[in-house]
Amino acid sequence: MDLSDQALRAELMATAHALADAARPVTLAHFRDMALSADSKLTDGFDPVTEADRAAETVMRDLLARYRPFDAILGEEQDYRPGSSGLTWVLDPIDGTRGYISGTPTWGVLVAVNAGGAPLYGIIDQPYIGERFAGGLGEAWLKGPRGRRPLKVRRTRSLDMATLFTTFPEVGSDDEGAAFRRLAGRARLTRYGMDCYAYGLLAAGQIDLVVEAGLKPYDIQAPIAVIEAAGGIVTDWRGGPAHDGGRVLAAATPELHAQACEVLAGH
Repeated sequence: MDLSDQALRAELMATAHALADAARPVTLAHFRDMALSADSKLTDGFDPVTEADRAAETVMRDLLARYRPFDAILGEEQDYRPGSSGLTWVLDPIDGTRGYISGTPTWGVLVAVNAGGAPLYGIIDQPYIGERFAGGLGEAWLKGPRGRRPLKVRRTRSLDMATLFTTFPEVGSDDEGAAFRRLAGRARLTRYGMDCYAYGLLAAGQIDLVVEAGLKPYDIQAPIAVIEAAGGIVTDWRGGPAHDGGRVLAAATPELHAQACEVLAGH
């Protein structure tokens, strides 16, 4: 496999967009449907999954079976499918199912492809708003109601001027939550509940930091590709690789990243 091959790169990008295109009508068919029910993956607590999650992943897997049958697939709702090509597609059919069943347009379809580690290319797609954030393999762009434009992070360098996002106010364990609150106390503005859309906003230069904990690879691989292509940084809380999930810190600039790492570490 030669990732410098322009034909292969074009095929991977086209496949990623075909997957996101296929998932759009499936997710929209159920969004804000009063009859939609949600099952919980947990016996203690509530981690919802819906018919739309399962159907969207199925339609993406069906396309990959036709167009990229030798690639592996790691998805949230179905079993891992091994492959022989060295490439893995990482799929989250609806990132933000809690928001989805609540009617908020901040959920998204996440598609990424990797060659055994960090993602090569990723898409964050918000079907209801009609916005698509794409990045990797030499491109970074947003396409939406106002047309298409390049993605570029903003250049905020100081925590006291930064806008910080996370999905859940509690942010994982008690210790992780305390670390986040230390960071929030240093930021200019803190907001909650945006799921994958927050990562798109960071890549688009609207916000400066996203901090999460307890993520899975399918939650973060597409955002990593998009944000890094836009000039940002995504690591774990200690500055190491984040493509396997866990504690994730996304930052617009190296200066902000270093300051946030220091605060999250408790120094």
